[in-house]
Amino acid sequence: MSEFINFLHEVFDDFGSISSRKMFGGHGIYYDGIMIGLVADDTLYFKVDESTKQEFIDKDLTAFEYSKNNKKIQMSYYLAPEEIYDEPDEAVYWAKLAYQAALNSKSK
Repeated sequence: MSEFINFLHEVFDDFGSISSRKMFGGHGIYYDGIMIGLVADDTLYFKVDESTKQEFIDKDLTAFEYSKNNKKIQMSYYLAPEEIYDEPDEAVYWAKLAYQAALNSKSK
């Protein structure tokens, strides 16, 4: 497990216990068995949906993208705000948004 993934366990201590799994060259971040984030190149992205995406956009946070067959593919994960790493209340707030988005996506 990378140092960054270990650090995320500390970041989300007030939110609750998270787990991680390797996937696609990165890691999925899970809470209560539901994927709420992904880590690529030691960068955290949170799950979004239509009810939460605007909060990320309002903070100029960008969507996770990758290239496939010379096309950019945008996923429903947005860059985590920097303040989550220093402010536990912010980590809880944004993790709750991601968890709710993941629950909403799962119920569809």
